[in-house]
Amino acid sequence: MTITSDSVALNQWFPVAYDGQVKPGASRDTILLGEPLTLRADASGDLTVQTQTGDTLPTIRAFTLVFTTLGDNPRPMPVIQEFDEPDRRVVNCGSVGVQTSPCRIVENFLDMAHFCFVHTDILGAVDETEVLSYKTRLHEDVDEIWATDCKFFQPAASQSARDASAGQLTDYIYRITSPFSVMLYKTAMGYADRLDAICLFIQPKTETDCIAYMPMALLDDVSSTTSMIDFQQTIFLQDRIILENQRPRLLPISPRSEMPTRADLSSVAYRRWLKDKGLRFGLLLEDAA
Repeated sequence: MTITSDSVALNQWFPVAYDGQVKPGASRDTILLGEPLTLRADASGDLTVQTQTGDTLPTIRAFTLVFTTLGDNPRPMPVIQEFDEPDRRVVNCGSVGVQTSPCRIVENFLDMAHFCFVHTDILGAVDETEVLSYKTRLHEDVDEIWATDCKFFQPAASQSARDASAGQLTDYIYRITSPFSVMLYKTAMGYADRLDAICLFIQPKTETDCIAYMPMALLDDVSSTTSMIDFQQTIFLQDRIILENQRPRLLPISPRSEMPTRADLSSVAYRRWLKDKGLRFGLLLEDAA
């Protein structure tokens, strides 16, 4: 297995486990960017992450996950204040393996156009297919892309909305927090001025073999934790079928490779941003065509 030399990819923080996944006194092997790693928890549960050569990597515990980096100058971790608000339900939805590029997974998360076809009667309806106009902006101070003014009619936008048995026009804000992580803020049932926060952090084992982690910070005091996890897992497993059948598995970076539409504004911004960074890992470059 080849370890990447891509400095942009190396200088990111990646999840390698959810907090508590490795039990005290136990260990777990995994792979990050082609690098085999061993995670070990001591008797008190404190986790260390080591390479095959025995080097200990830095770790950060955040958003219910354990993050590490292979780089010497990693991009700062995003600030997501919703996970610190005491009235929110912070839920770890576990992890799902996906055989595709990490950038394909991020792009799929941004895509509202597939809601009515892939998540029929949950996130979309067959007679409500229009993606309304929205805006994207690069926030240069934190180097993040935000997509705002996103709206989409959804029969059951969340577990609490499903329980209420009523569709709604859902407000979305997408936030690309790194080349390999993305999140959204969406309408919270019963709140006019606050939004649920749902994250997707990706551990790329290789360019086409990933583990996706899905922590959430929700304003929901009605749904059970199990039902919220089941809802999110259902959505992602529907996406996985599509993702693993996309070809090429690497994300094409050339605008000539896949023709965008008006609904793909955030995807276009994301691909341009990756190209400007000089990222190579997970991408099908123009000179590889």
